[in-house]
Amino acid sequence: MAFLDEPMKNAPRPSSPPAAGSDAMEDGIATRELNLWYAKFQALKSINTRIKKGVITSLIGPSGCGKTTLLRCFNRVNERYGYVTTKGEIKLLGKNIYDPDVSLIELRRSVGMVFQRPNPLPISIYENVIFGLRIHADGALRKSDCNDAVEKALQEVGLWRDLKDRLHDKAIGLQLEQQQKLCIARLLPLKPKIILMDEPCSALDVEGTRAIEELMFELKGHYTIVIVTHNMAQARRASDECIFMLMGELVEHCRTEQLFLAPKNPKTAEYIEGRYG
Repeated sequence: MAFLDEPMKNAPRPSSPPAAGSDAMEDGIATRELNLWYAKFQALKSINTRIKKGVITSLIGPSGCGKTTLLRCFNRVNERYGYVTTKGEIKLLGKNIYDPDVSLIELRRSVGMVFQRPNPLPISIYENVIFGLRIHADGALRKSDCNDAVEKALQEVGLWRDLKDRLHDKAIGLQLEQQQKLCIARLLPLKPKIILMDEPCSALDVEGTRAIEELMFELKGHYTIVIVTHNMAQARRASDECIFMLMGELVEHCRTEQLFLAPKNPKTAEYIEGRYG
């Protein structure tokens, strides 16, 4: 049984999401008194927030503030390290991911992850896209189902036209922008509800960054997207809501334009103005 319910097949793509804290849209992710320690160092301190479903939320703040740690809490990747202790609650679409009946395998199917540098597997483009399906399939996959999954995923990320005649080429031969899009396409056949992105444009040039941001716009509404970025301009133009973190604490969470134009917390204003970071 899947951890989260099936994705919205033809869900509308909202252009103006409700403000943070509004009940007009269901929470995608909600945390309550979330704390995390690396051995004795506390990296997250009492994080309480609600991330809306179907929008793009950016996590910003200076290096070491806990952005990536928080992101990796959402699919429990931090637990790969034996010296990590986590306390508190994280709910994804109403389900606490720390409940004893939660399967980590199913959780990570439902919550996809995209990393800083593209990490396509050294196999064909086709096999990259269906890699997750092969891993999680209960039995043999039909060729027609695989073909359909590959075409649909590559169409969603805007690669089908360019790659449909190159499906058996090695994925590592693609341009970096195409590699990162392929890594996103690799998630989609598993039908995630949430996509986490850890600085997905840090290795890309201006054109590649623009392409990934445009792809994010296309995917929102169908997926809840949370992105860590050090690029203030990217956070401002590419996210609907923004979370500012500092020294392991969540300082402010609101609509992106409000955070940049009229932040409520003076620490937020100082960071946006470049006084530290």
